[in-house]
Amino acid sequence: MLDKLKALVAQTSLTLSEQQLQQCIAYVQLLDKWNSAYNLTSVRNPEEMLIKHVMDSLVVAPFLTGQRFIDVGTGPGLPGVLLAIYYPDKHFTLLDSLGKRIRFLNQVKLQLKLANIQPLQSRVEDHKPEPGYDGVISRAFASINDMLSWCQHLPATNGCFFAMKGAAVQEEIAALPDFVKVTSVQPLVVPQLQAQRHLVILNPC
Repeated sequence: MLDKLKALVAQTSLTLSEQQLQQCIAYVQLLDKWNSAYNLTSVRNPEEMLIKHVMDSLVVAPFLTGQRFIDVGTGPGLPGVLLAIYYPDKHFTLLDSLGKRIRFLNQVKLQLKLANIQPLQSRVEDHKPEPGYDGVISRAFASINDMLSWCQHLPATNGCFFAMKGAAVQEEIAALPDFVKVTSVQPLVVPQLQAQRHLVILNPC
């Protein structure tokens, strides 16, 4: 699996140390192990997880600015765990309302020695951070509008929203509320993934 991951990373501009590669593999192994009991992801094949979870998360890394992030609706830690592996000097709050996911993430934090993640069981509307976050990240929300309506209280004054989306982003952008502006729409290339990916970066007005 390590050789496969190295080959995938080599097709991007990302640079991961041997330790970071090992942490990514350890994450997939844990996810695979817990998945049968906890049903954390519909992806069952660990090699497929490398593409659909690990690489799909890591390709966002070059676009992140700031130090404190929240991954809203993180599920089993996607993309937050992988971004925390990539950026050991940045802090990631991993928010989810389901206890089984948070239990899994606490195990990930322990076994991968990720001091820069903080799993948090909460509904997003109940989480009132002080101060706000530099970046609010999500790949879980059905629409960007949903993400903004649930999460508009989370960013700091100069904070950004990072919405990970598939192909149909322009229709969503056209329907955005006027309290945000789109800073950029970045096409993401995920090696061996036969689907379009985009990162929409937004700033509160």
